[in-house]
Amino acid sequence: MTATSANDTALGTARQTAAGPALDGRTTTTSAPVLRAFVSLLARDVRVLRRDISGFVIRALTQPLLFVFVFSFVLPKINGGGTGAFSGPAGAPSFATILVPGLLATAIMTQGVMSVTTPLVMELSYTREIEDRVLAPVPIWCIGVTKILAGAGQALVSAIIVFPGVMLIHAKGQAPDIAMSHLPLALLVAVGSSLLMASLGLLLGTIVEPRKLSVMFTIFIVPIIMLGCVYYPWSHLSPIRWMQVLTLFNPLVYVSEALRASLVPSATHLPTWALLLALIGGTALLASVSVRMLGRRLVD
Repeated sequence: MTATSANDTALGTARQTAAGPALDGRTTTTSAPVLRAFVSLLARDVRVLRRDISGFVIRALTQPLLFVFVFSFVLPKINGGGTGAFSGPAGAPSFATILVPGLLATAIMTQGVMSVTTPLVMELSYTREIEDRVLAPVPIWCIGVTKILAGAGQALVSAIIVFPGVMLIHAKGQAPDIAMSHLPLALLVAVGSSLLMASLGLLLGTIVEPRKLSVMFTIFIVPIIMLGCVYYPWSHLSPIRWMQVLTLFNPLVYVSEALRASLVPSATHLPTWALLLALIGGTALLASVSVRMLGRRLVD
């Protein structure tokens, strides 16, 4: 009881000094202390990542490189030079080319979601490390924002690491045809996509119980990947109209299609304005909802 009272007193004092009452969005904040504390929280996440950099690289590379190895190297070898997995009309991009933005999208989603969801679930249940962050002299919403930025950073780095691998691993004559001149646009899309997926990860982290993490991966993450237009453009689902409409509720579809529009402009894709609107609007919506839900969890 004494320790709890001391923590509450310290928390209240710190927040009143730097940001006023923590849960009152109408209070004024002293920007300099809040900014320093905000940067310190981000720096803490970076230090944690640096300690496990080898594990991070392995997690980021394993799944995408296995996919590209099988689809772009093994299957063409088995089929004597054919792609063996995708065939479009004459002059359409090869499957290896279609696969590059899809696997980048998968890397962004996997790292963006899991790097936020898994640690947050543990911090809110078993380890209670989130209490250290709550004691920081910043408004509660800053804690959620730092989680999103840290997760987005990991997702973006993951995509950058994966890109050379998916470009270099292929059978002879199956090299992807990527519009390198559009890489700056692709980078901007990757940043927006990383923020979107990290926001989704924060939302899941606030509602998923620890014992249901494995279930979430099975019934949520896997279907999102398989139906996220990773291995085919969205337009190619037109023969199955109901599925084409249903996949519009999948956030990975917009990430895959946006990366495909920037890296493979010759491929059919959803309208660029619609993709950008989905990334920006989806990020704003998910970030707002997830930060509010995290604040409620911390108050409870």
